[in-house]
Parts: sequence; C-alpha cells; structure tokens
Amino acid sequence: MTGNGSHHLIRKNICVKTDELIKLIAEDTRRPANLSQALALAMIVGSLVAAAMFFLTLGLRPDFDQAIKTLRFPFKFVVTLSLFLSAALLIGRMVRPGQSLTAWRWLLLLGPVLLTSAVIIELAVVPAGLWTTRLIGQNALHCLMTIPALAFFPTVFLFLAMRHGAPDNPGLAGAIAALASAGIAATLYAFNCPDDSPLFMVTWYSIATLIVATAGYFAGRRFLSW
Repeated sequence: MTGNGSHHLIRKNICVKTDELIKLIAEDTRRPANLSQALALAMIVGSLVAAAMFFLTLGLRPDFDQAIKTLRFPFKFVVTLSLFLSAALLIGRMVRPGQSLTAWRWLLLLGPVLLTSAVIIELAVVPAGLWTTRLIGQNALHCLMTIPALAFFPTVFLFLAMRHGAPDNPGLAGAIAALASAGIAATLYAFNCPDDSPLFMVTWYSIATLIVATAGYFAGRRFLSW
C-alpha cells in the first residue's frame, strides 16, 4: 500500500472514531442538567437519612440541656461542621475534570487546625493526671463504630450523584466525599457523645474519620472511575 493510501486510511479511521465518539456523547443521558444541584440534593437526602437513623437508634445525650451551656460541647460542632463544609466545597470541583484544587484543598486544614488549637489549650488548663482519662473517655469504641455507620448513608447518595461527573482522580474524589460524610456523621454523633474533651476528639473522632476516608478512597477507585 502506498504512503498516500495509508494516510487516507488513517484519516478515515480517525473520522469514523470521532463520529462514534460524538454519537456516544450525544446519547449519554446519565449526566444531570446541573451536577451541583445533584450533589446538593445527595447531601441533603443523605444527611436526612443519617439523622433519621441517629434519632431512631441513639438520640440526644441525657444532659443535653446542661451540656449546651458549656464551652467544650458546642465546640465539637465547630470542628465537625468545619470538616463537612470544607470537604463539601471540594466535591463539586473533584468531579469535574481539569479543575484546579491548589487553593481549595487548604480548606481541609481548617478543622484540624481548630482541633489542634483546642488540644493545646486543654493540655494547658487540665492537670496532667487527667490527660489520659480525658483522652480515653467513656465511649471510644462506640465512637469508632457509630461515625462510620452514620457516614455510610450520605456517602452512598454522594457516590450516586458523583457518578454523573468525571473525576480526574476517582480515589481522591471518593475520599473527599467520605470526609464530607464523616463530617455529617460526626456532627450527629456529637449530640449523643458524652465525651467533650478535645483530647477525645483528636483521637477517636479522627480515627473514625480516617476509617471512613480510607474506605471512601478505595470505593472511589472502584465506583467513580470512568
């Protein structure tokens, strides 16, 4: 076959494949008209389901009226909601290819910085003899089980919405979605948890969140690839 014939055949194949690609894109009806709305709806529905499970199985701590008047109890929600909001703001960018995360990713440090600052203050004002007691708390195992369990529901709904996107890094996108879900779950669990010390939070809440994020990473690689 001559050189011109080969070039003609290559151009013809490229044109055919391009036409096929355009046809596939045109026939792709899985993408919602507004991905941001789909993600927001997934967060709302997932949060409502997790909240329903929480109130059906756990509910508020018995001394809620007294705890709300303290400083440590409300601060737990500052940390957990910071985690949720920072991760939630990243999800929309994660599922759209080519989006820069350079500046946005620093938002994830907000919760850890707040919690670390609280730990430093706690170590300064609490006698050293009580540090271990505050760290171990009363419900470490309960925390490690409850936060991942409650995070399951928003994670599932977020993954369903994210499958309509096209993340450059499916594993990282899954981990970020799981972090947002862990923030929701930790916020709910904080209403029931009697351990308000930052030492308890930095240990057990963090481990539970790491479990959720790790599971989200591997689930993302499996279910969010395109």
